[in-house]
Amino acid sequence: MKIKSIIPFALLLSIGMVSITGCQKGDLIDNPNVAGASSIVPPTLLLNALTANLIRSAEQPFAQSQVAAQFDIANYSYYRGSNSYNFGNTTDSYDILKYALKLQQQTTAQLGNQTNKYYALGQFFKAYSGIWLSQRVGDIPFSAAGSVSNLTPKYDTQHDVYKSALALLDNANSLLGALITANPSLGSQVLDSGDIYGFTYLQWQKLINTYRLRVLISLSKRAADNSDLAIPTQFATIINNPTQYPIMTSNNDNLVYKYNAVNRYATFAQGYDPYNNYANVGSVYINLMSSTNDPRIFAVATPAPAQVAGGKNVNDFTAFVGSDPDISQAALLTTSTAGGYSFSNFTRYYSSNIGVNAEPFVFIGYSEMCFNIAEAVNLGWVSGQSAATWYTNGINASLANYGITDGKVLTITYPVSLTSAVLNPKGLKQGDVWGTATVNLSAFYASVAYAGNTAAGLKQILTQKYISLNNNSGWEAFYNYRRTGVPALAQGGSGIGTPNNLIPRRWQYPATESAYNTANYQSALGSQFGGTDDPTKDTWLTK
Repeated sequence: MKIKSIIPFALLLSIGMVSITGCQKGDLIDNPNVAGASSIVPPTLLLNALTANLIRSAEQPFAQSQVAAQFDIANYSYYRGSNSYNFGNTTDSYDILKYALKLQQQTTAQLGNQTNKYYALGQFFKAYSGIWLSQRVGDIPFSAAGSVSNLTPKYDTQHDVYKSALALLDNANSLLGALITANPSLGSQVLDSGDIYGFTYLQWQKLINTYRLRVLISLSKRAADNSDLAIPTQFATIINNPTQYPIMTSNNDNLVYKYNAVNRYATFAQGYDPYNNYANVGSVYINLMSSTNDPRIFAVATPAPAQVAGGKNVNDFTAFVGSDPDISQAALLTTSTAGGYSFSNFTRYYSSNIGVNAEPFVFIGYSEMCFNIAEAVNLGWVSGQSAATWYTNGINASLANYGITDGKVLTITYPVSLTSAVLNPKGLKQGDVWGTATVNLSAFYASVAYAGNTAAGLKQILTQKYISLNNNSGWEAFYNYRRTGVPALAQGGSGIGTPNNLIPRRWQYPATESAYNTANYQSALGSQFGGTDDPTKDTWLTK
């Protein structure tokens, strides 16, 4: 999908969006300079703002979300900070909420109904905003949030936030489905020029249902003790009724942000370009691939120079050595300088033509959906489906995202310009061709063959999903680890800032909540965490 131009945020400000703090959700449109137009704004403009602001900077490749999942490891704090999990106070998603509410208000007033395409997407974005914040902190203001007349909205329980969000997603699907049924040609038409992703009506419907599957599987710990949510039943209903609930059918349906020479890849746009100090690859991630002959390792990483200097071939899986975030950054830097660790693929992620070579950033995708369905089948939520098939589909979709096919020759380039004649006897420079690797999918498939609908099979599904989420899908890899414990991430010093240095289970509330919505904030802490904003305590979602 081609990314369309984004209307500058300054333009939104110029038409009168008031600023907010904490729970102060002000009116978006109030322009005193345009007589009679203070309450009117084109829905396209609001949709543009929603789609343009959907992805947060911390959710992009190589950002904080990828450090938390231990895909990317920093060996020098000056450029990127530490590898610890000092989450602290979260940001919020109230900007998405207020735009979603305003989109619904404006289209209801302008179009005279609540069955139009904009209202449907407003339902999706409202649900998304609630899930985004609640999965980070627990109970949040949701049902009462967004009103300028109530600056101290009550908190909804996390259970109620999810229940409301699931209903909103169901309604959003129904509204778009009704429009397509009434006019089938809409299915292949781009829904609106304000959408920077250029999705068709049908693709938006698929996205909404695919996202709903993500939300439902994230509730797996609550499937047996919250019958009112009917979590397995909702999941099965979507899978068993593809006409009513279409879902993604290939990578062509992925919600993708494509980088280019102007909108450069995140390693440049986010300022992560000091390659030598932020290109280490996590040991958990590397080991999962090297132990199964996974060809994706050649796409995302390079062998450790010291391993090759010691006699191993560049296409030897055992030549890849990941970095442990529990090790001090001083030690990581020393070993990196000595060529002891694998680096991220310089040519793929850091070279000057990065807009051409880097894979598009998949935010919600087909591969993840396949693994979510495989997990649901493994858990017994859905009958008449093959977990093995969905598991394999997920792997194949992930391989396709990297352009990997059986027998393909992958070029391996040199990661760093080491001056040591022992480590770099050929005097290779960064980006020079180091060697090649031929993809052998048969060996890989044999190593990851599905073990059946057992605990071992479930672990395989979760492991392959984790691998597929590298530098994609924002925080999903971390959220899946938090929910399932798979894979077993390093703990030790990585959790600095929490008791016993454990990886935190949640973020603390936005600082504005304690400052501006104090009574409701304190009540929420008391009912959930014994009165303290404790990052080591589980919320209802993950208990």
